Amino acid sequence: MTLQSLIKSIESISSVDDIPAIKSCVESSYTWIRSAFDNTPVNQLVIGRAQFVDALLCHLWELYGLDTHPDLALCAVGGYGRGHLQPYSDIDLLIVSKRPLKPEFQEKVGLFITLLWDIKLDVGQSVRTIKETVKLAKDDISIATNLVESRLLCGSESVFDKLWEEVNGRNTWSSKAFFSAKYEEQKNRHAKFNGTAYNLEPNIKENPGCLRDIQSIGWVAKKHFKEYDGWNLVGHGYFTEQEHSELIACRMHLWKMRCALHLVAQRSENRLLFDYQPDVATMLGYGEEGKASVEKMMRDFFRTIARVSELNQMLLQRFKYDMLNQSVQSSAIINQDFELLDNMISPRREDVFTAPEDILDFLNVITNTPEVQGLTTSCIRQLRNAHREFEDVYFVERPACREKLMILLRQPDFFNYAWDVMHHYGILQAYLPEWDAIVGMMQFDLFHAYTVDEHTHRLVKHVNFFFSKENKDFPRCGRICRNLDKPEVLYIAAIFHDIAKGRNGDHSTLGAIDVAKFCEQHDVPDEDATMIAWLVENHLLMSVVAQRRDIYDPEVISEFASAIRSHNHLNLLYTLTLADIRATNDNLWNDWKASLLRELYLMTQKALDNGLQCQVTLNERVANHKHQASKILREKAVDPIATETLWARFDDDYFVRFKPTQIAWHTQEIIQAQNDWLTADNHGLLVKANDNSAKGGTEIFIYGKDRKALFAQVASVLDSRNCSIHDAHVTVTRDGYVFDSMLVLEQDGSRLSSDSRIQSLEKAVSDQLEKPGRSHENKRKLPRQMKQLDVPTKVRFFNINEEATLVELEALDAPGILAKIGHAFVDTNVTLKLAKIATIGERAEDIFIVSNDAGKALTQEQQVSLKKRILFKLDQLEDITIP
Repeated sequence: MTLQSLIKSIESISSVDDIPAIKSCVESSYTWIRSAFDNTPVNQLVIGRAQFVDALLCHLWELYGLDTHPDLALCAVGGYGRGHLQPYSDIDLLIVSKRPLKPEFQEKVGLFITLLWDIKLDVGQSVRTIKETVKLAKDDISIATNLVESRLLCGSESVFDKLWEEVNGRNTWSSKAFFSAKYEEQKNRHAKFNGTAYNLEPNIKENPGCLRDIQSIGWVAKKHFKEYDGWNLVGHGYFTEQEHSELIACRMHLWKMRCALHLVAQRSENRLLFDYQPDVATMLGYGEEGKASVEKMMRDFFRTIARVSELNQMLLQRFKYDMLNQSVQSSAIINQDFELLDNMISPRREDVFTAPEDILDFLNVITNTPEVQGLTTSCIRQLRNAHREFEDVYFVERPACREKLMILLRQPDFFNYAWDVMHHYGILQAYLPEWDAIVGMMQFDLFHAYTVDEHTHRLVKHVNFFFSKENKDFPRCGRICRNLDKPEVLYIAAIFHDIAKGRNGDHSTLGAIDVAKFCEQHDVPDEDATMIAWLVENHLLMSVVAQRRDIYDPEVISEFASAIRSHNHLNLLYTLTLADIRATNDNLWNDWKASLLRELYLMTQKALDNGLQCQVTLNERVANHKHQASKILREKAVDPIATETLWARFDDDYFVRFKPTQIAWHTQEIIQAQNDWLTADNHGLLVKANDNSAKGGTEIFIYGKDRKALFAQVASVLDSRNCSIHDAHVTVTRDGYVFDSMLVLEQDGSRLSSDSRIQSLEKAVSDQLEKPGRSHENKRKLPRQMKQLDVPTKVRFFNINEEATLVELEALDAPGILAKIGHAFVDTNVTLKLAKIATIGERAEDIFIVSNDAGKALTQEQQVSLKKRILFKLDQLEDITIP
């Protein structure tokens, strides 16, 4: 089937009552697009789709006799008005008349529109007079924009011409007002995406650098110049031929992706959701390798939108000066090559970048000119052209470039705006082949919100913030950074920490090799090079230990402190780790992670001071915590004898883990309950929640006679209330009482929102625990995004001593997972002692320390039995999804 034969078939429809024939014709248009997708340029598909709809609408218009009205016009507006139509895109219509329609034609128009809906066309329509249309366009920039791209489909030419004259007259939107409105609209749209298109599920139409940014250029040009062919912008001096061709190529790429997305979704869908990404990648020829194919597709996508963003920025900046009749308000000569125009750096001649070294000198100028806030259009253009001219060799191969880069890296001010320029305009990509390999590299998970290069750029900016006077939130990092003799050590480690992502092998190890080579090339002193390579190789160490190990175990602290080696290593790694977590995902950093890293940092610092005598460190901590808690309790008039009696039932491990304020709170609540109702023959459970005891979140503690399934019951009710457990510690006293403490956050990692929310949670847990053996019904389902991600369940065992086994679990973070695991422990007679709960995007990476019913480490047979039970329980969660 060809487009011509498809349009020809419309003529065979002889009646508007022949709905099956009309629907068949519409369905054939989709069949044509699907069959032609692989071997037809996408512009022919989107233009052909519009031509088909044009022919169909005009034929149906005539069948209804609407063509007999002398003052009625059917117009295409919006994207359809441009003559472009994706397979399932909205068909925006304006039915306009000189005067209000008489009832006869009102009825026919109504029947016409109803028919379009009946045949499943996604139509957006308005029926207005010329006067009504013009009035609405004056007040609404969206309507005015749609009309800028309107065209007559059929009906009265005189009515359409009159409308066109009125809409583009002086009394509606001037070029100046129109540009200002569209410029502001784009800024607001970009802000919705946090100023970046590096999203896991990008919107191909709306994201920064996507189709809307290309359309914005066209809207302004059409309004100002009355130009409807982008080539004419070249004649007006706004584009070079090369830049225009590049913009068209980018649009073709995005059109192709959007067309494939529509065909996969079988509806008007602009969000590249996880559900669709593998099929879209296959349609676009990236292979059928699932995750690998998607990552290739997304890499090309992100590189494309970076180019669009540059071109959009260049053109709108020129438009801003020309259309607003704005002249340069301030200027200053920087040197013989550059000047400052309205705080934007601009070249003073046409060829400031004659060699790669000139580009690095340019960055040095920006570094030493803090007033620079942007690049002029001519500067961006020269930089882009130079990038292409020098692309046959990486800058790192040139000795002079290496010297100039090190000058930059040794200046913290470089990492203000000049670092942004180096990243956004592809200079680091041109400098270093390893960086070039990670540009646009997306990681197919819910943990990493940005491409590898964008994540690293943000990490460096976080490190740089620690150096600034504005840093009030991270005083420890500020002190560490401001006391560094060689800040470049930390900056270089930050730049290289993920440089080896996407290769076969451990990216930390491979990255350490890469940075060692870099240091050798750039004459970095051996001592500094060794430290940088160590930081890159161990950049995940502190995060892993803090979130996945028992940091109150003296053996864990001893092992970590031994790996750290010195206070300098600890300071640098702490700063790099904190910046890394904050730059990975905007929602990842929270008070809980901050408290974990702080605790690990302080205990390791103390262990290093004590010559790695970690037990001494922890003994000091026990004594200090008891002393401080006793002081608080005396102030609250709590009976010291009752306090000593209670504390005698707890091991030292309890006093190591909890802060004095927590210990005092636990003690006061338990003693009060014992005085009131918690007697030896009462098997009830005390449940208390407090948002002030733990710095990282809300603490819920439970105290009373030990019972089975306690953890499972609590986990289930918390999960059903959209809360997540991030840490759980179970202490069994010497006389058979259980003390459970859990740190709870909202599902998104934030603290619980209000006192009433905390009290409600406390009551829900308490009510649940009055129903022994029963778990709260969990109605939460697996989010759609997670269903598309392949996370195999892994269960590993490590006997850490004679009395305990460490269970390491990796699985999809499905709702109810902790309750299922808790029941698996009960089913296999396993006792939980400690839980460390970490959610890494879509993956649960949890640690449980357990023992058998004899209080010993699990035997091999018991480990096998528990693993089977966990796998069985988690399999029950797989088929429960949110649509």
